[in-house]
Amino acid sequence: MARRSLDRFFRRPAVDGRPLAIGLVNNMPDAALKTSERQFRELLTRAAGDLRYELRVFSFPELPRSATGSRYVAQHYEPVENLWDSHLDGLIVTGAAPGSGDVEDEPCWPTMTRLVEWAERHTASTIWSCLAAHAAVRYMDGIQRRPLDAKLSGVFECERAVNHRLLAQAPTRWATPHSRYNELPEAELRAHGYRILSRSRAAGADVFVKRRGSLFVFLQGHLEYDAGALGREYRRDVANFVAGKWDRYPEMPVNYFPDDIAEAMRAFREVALRQPGDALVERFPTLPAFAAPWHDTAVAMFSAWLAQLAVRRSRQFGRRPASVSARRALSLTYA
Repeated sequence: MARRSLDRFFRRPAVDGRPLAIGLVNNMPDAALKTSERQFRELLTRAAGDLRYELRVFSFPELPRSATGSRYVAQHYEPVENLWDSHLDGLIVTGAAPGSGDVEDEPCWPTMTRLVEWAERHTASTIWSCLAAHAAVRYMDGIQRRPLDAKLSGVFECERAVNHRLLAQAPTRWATPHSRYNELPEAELRAHGYRILSRSRAAGADVFVKRRGSLFVFLQGHLEYDAGALGREYRRDVANFVAGKWDRYPEMPVNYFPDDIAEAMRAFREVALRQPGDALVERFPTLPAFAAPWHDTAVAMFSAWLAQLAVRRSRQFGRRPASVSARRALSLTYA
């Protein structure tokens, strides 16, 4: 469906007059909590166009937070318990900072597994991002994530593996940011019935789906990231090293910094390896403004996702949208 067709479809109100109900379960640690929320809000707004939606944000109670983080969550988030008696058109579940080698040992594992069961029955589609994807796959099919030798961080070329409506507006190849310590082996995903929509030679499976009661969409990358996200993460990782919290200096994000900034980062690394200390962080090279080549692909995928949620709402009310473009969207079935 052409982008123009999606735009025309979005201008039509929901058949029952209500905005789409979207939930965001934000499991990110305090340092990235507000940023992650903002990134998804901005992406959804760009993707929706004139389509009306309402976003509800939730938090797991087991996640460790500072006093400031706990106060922000208490003021701006709903407790996840509010979900159990609710119904949403779509849900997005973010990753979290890994605390152990096995996702079943994470403090939020019991709540995460309940969320998987709930999402299957109470959403048309759910997007599982990063560690949330690893946890959902482990719970549903017992697939164990595989630890990487070092953090996978950078912007990696991905390519479409199959034709699918979620990527109908995406190019054949695009760049996607990845930032993680583990991966899900593609061969095991395929063996358990997951459909790989996109992959990267360097980063592995990128976007993949599986039909449950809900269409589950899994992202190992971070299409929601703003342009500077990887740079800020790298600075935090370096700060952990110079403060003595890490014993290994982090690798630079791949294919991210321009040559002059990368050279400055390497020079800083040499100093930090000789003279680590908290004060050294103040001399960390200034991060310039970056481009985000993945944004158009992110908007295209989330636009298609929202369009399908609206189509599913139409089906619930037994009506066919009047416009040709909406009928074309309605003819696309969930896989």
